[in-house]
Amino acid sequence: MQKSLLTLGLLVISGSLVLAQKQDIEKKFDGKTAISEFTYLASDELMGRDPARPEMKLAYTFIASSLEKAGAKPIPGADGFYQNIPFRLSSPPKSGKLTIGSTDYAQGKNMLVLDGKSLTGTFELVEVGFGMEEDFAGKDLKGKIAVANVGAPNRLTPSDLFSLGGEKSKRAKEAGAVALIERFNAPAVPWQLASNFLNRATLTLDQGSSSDLTYIWVEDLKNQLRGDVLTKASLEITGKTNRSVDGKNVVAWIEGTDPNLKNEYVLLSAHYDHVGVGTPDAQGDSIYNGARDNAVGTVAVMNAAKYFAQNPPKRSILLALWTAEEKGLLGSAYFANNPLVPLDQIVYNLNIDNAGYNDTSLITVIGLGRTSGDFLLEEAAAEFGVKAVSDPSPEQGLYDRSDNVNFARKGIPAPTFSLGFTAFDDSIQKYYHKAGDHVDNFDLDYAQIYWKAFILSAQKIANWDQRPAWKAGDKYEEVSKQLYGK
Repeated sequence: MQKSLLTLGLLVISGSLVLAQKQDIEKKFDGKTAISEFTYLASDELMGRDPARPEMKLAYTFIASSLEKAGAKPIPGADGFYQNIPFRLSSPPKSGKLTIGSTDYAQGKNMLVLDGKSLTGTFELVEVGFGMEEDFAGKDLKGKIAVANVGAPNRLTPSDLFSLGGEKSKRAKEAGAVALIERFNAPAVPWQLASNFLNRATLTLDQGSSSDLTYIWVEDLKNQLRGDVLTKASLEITGKTNRSVDGKNVVAWIEGTDPNLKNEYVLLSAHYDHVGVGTPDAQGDSIYNGARDNAVGTVAVMNAAKYFAQNPPKRSILLALWTAEEKGLLGSAYFANNPLVPLDQIVYNLNIDNAGYNDTSLITVIGLGRTSGDFLLEEAAAEFGVKAVSDPSPEQGLYDRSDNVNFARKGIPAPTFSLGFTAFDDSIQKYYHKAGDHVDNFDLDYAQIYWKAFILSAQKIANWDQRPAWKAGDKYEEVSKQLYGK
């Protein structure tokens, strides 16, 4: 009898604590200010938050000011509330022609010059497989062109193609090559889509002298450019221009309260950039405001900063608003490769990215079911009257298309906390990367539930007496063991 009463008492205390946490967030959350922040970030004044446009300064200054006013602290090693990133804006050449054997390639048709300088001449071609380190070993590339496949085995997502391309360019430059040509044969990415997206000014990480290497993609869906038929290529690339762009991740931290757990960090993140200005819609609107993608997520992290600065959890909180997600997850990749906090002290990344929503009774967690802390996200959502569900559209590859994947690859458990959707359907596509993605057609009551559920989810993870981990058998389990030494 006494044991039963004790169990009942503990359940009552636990339930009261949970209720108190929710009520505290409800009480302290300033919905009016949050909506005002949301409205500003998705306003025409910011011109779609394109990292290459000068209006981006308005966005990152606004976010940094919010974190500072909230009481979050600069991370040692950062430039105040910024992590500076050297970007390079590379514009298409005025003309680009390539001839290999009897095949001709033309810029924007079956060829894309992605980076580097103008280059004219006839050069010997050298096959380098996937362009990995071992593929370059022993190859004479001085004054020649390296030819590789895009991506790598099992790494053919758009972000993989860009990040690995940068690594290959660096290897080719160091080996003395004058150019790198990659055969584009990624089945998941149609060439026409790539051509439409990349035959314009593109933002990449400035890699110093290796960024001057002429870097080309050619359409090769039928594997015509096999290594056994490669000999020489004639190139005529003129009018190539590049310029430097200053990029900024906005970063801060809040110290935890537990003497031991405060040395572990929960990373709360969202990208604050969007796609800028594009083709006008039927109404003549050419500013892609990005309310859903991803001003709503930026506001969630900003308001988490306000709450945790005044109510710090046991673990420390890292706050990061990434730049250039839309350009290939560049901001988060830069942090993951140049961390301001040791990666083995970051025990969890609760990321936010969005395309839209079509069910306000849900919160969709991309990656739900893959980590031990998932039940805490489900609890937090339920306490605000919504249900956390897993990705309903795995065919879209959403987990590998957002910033969380840069931390998952390092071994850090990293789900993405998204608006509720049941399919990547027409109601999502109506606003996704469209000029019509405005605050005035967003359900603001749902936005507030979403923001508060995010804060409670983060609080539960940060106070949990166990360290979150990948589920057994997950593809990131082994690298996680290497990171944390377990």
